[in-house]
Amino acid sequence: MAEVICLCNEVWDLDLREYLDSHPISSIEELREQASICNKCMQCQDLVEGEIYQARMRRQQAQG
Repeated sequence: MAEVICLCNEVWDLDLREYLDSHPISSIEELREQASICNKCMQCQDLVEGEIYQARMRRQQAQG
């Protein structure tokens, strides 16, 4: 079941994972620069950074 990650932008975890899996984002700053998914409200920073980390690990596993 999908959960809201960022309340101020109404970003769902599944949408964020899909975006991160198709874009090589490695930091929350890159995400802010490349997409309007995350602004600087900081409410969801830990969750978003966790998703970025998990996406990076999935990319590394797929390569290795």
